[in-house]
Amino acid sequence: MRYIPAEGLVEGMIVGKSLYDRYHKLLLSKGSKIHTGYVERIKMLGYQGVYIDDELSADIEIKDVINDEIRMKMVQTVKDVCIHSALGDVGTKSEQAYLVAKMETTKELIADIVEHLIENKDAMVNLIDLKFFDDYTFFYSVNVAVLSIVVGVGMELDKESLYNLGLGAVLHDIGKIFIDVNILNKKDTLTKEEYEIIKKHSEFGYRFLRETYQIPTASYVAVLHHHEKYNGGGYPSGISKDNISLLGRIIGIADVYDALTSNRAYRKALLPSEAMEYIMANGGLMFDVNVAKVFARKVAPFPVGTYVKLSNGYVGIVSENY
Repeated sequence: MRYIPAEGLVEGMIVGKSLYDRYHKLLLSKGSKIHTGYVERIKMLGYQGVYIDDELSADIEIKDVINDEIRMKMVQTVKDVCIHSALGDVGTKSEQAYLVAKMETTKELIADIVEHLIENKDAMVNLIDLKFFDDYTFFYSVNVAVLSIVVGVGMELDKESLYNLGLGAVLHDIGKIFIDVNILNKKDTLTKEEYEIIKKHSEFGYRFLRETYQIPTASYVAVLHHHEKYNGGGYPSGISKDNISLLGRIIGIADVYDALTSNRAYRKALLPSEAMEYIMANGGLMFDVNVAKVFARKVAPFPVGTYVKLSNGYVGIVSENY
């Protein structure tokens, strides 16, 4: 299996990893043949690329740290929590019951992911995620949770801390439901006033989670801290170093990495290697050096199935990472 950017797809290629549409329904299953109409559909959805199977890469096996079924269920659950919370009717008994049920599902899924990653503690993130722009926010939240838990496992956190970490990570941006969508989706540079509004989302999320749900204190404190920077240059409080919760420091790195490697309305995604260079260059500045080192060990800068050009001019496909 190998990764092909969307602009490189041609008719007749065989899908190596299933694709889903904006409603989380199966769009193309593994083993399907790509036709011309599918290529345009894939591009329209905003997919960055597709994994394909062919003779050239027949011996390359790519494993995700969690399976598609759990990922898609988590995405839909986070979407439900955010959308219904944003409706503003959380005071009604029926809406409260609905949100409590969805939050319980979120907790159960995070617990399942934690169990899975503890059992596979040597797993590294070795995949370019096949998310698309329409549901970017929800895929992004799930990715940040998975990345955070993988790093937490690498730091040998106990199971309770990993659960608190995953829950805080998957809900880290819930405060954005209180921000004007026109500001969130603005393609041009934000004004100073707009940026100040954006900066309030971590505090909004912290207060909303603390007042609305029964979740661990460590989880909603991590939501509050995920934009604080190790050198004190973050927000909302400008705290630094160990004053930032460890869970907040982990989520902060995962948050930046996944944002950099995702297509956005105002820019194209960076390569995983480029995003990793950014993370490591900012160790001790934006990020905790120790957390950044574990992140670099657990997330592959050159994922299996991607192309690399070597210093001698040869081009190859990554078949394994150590």
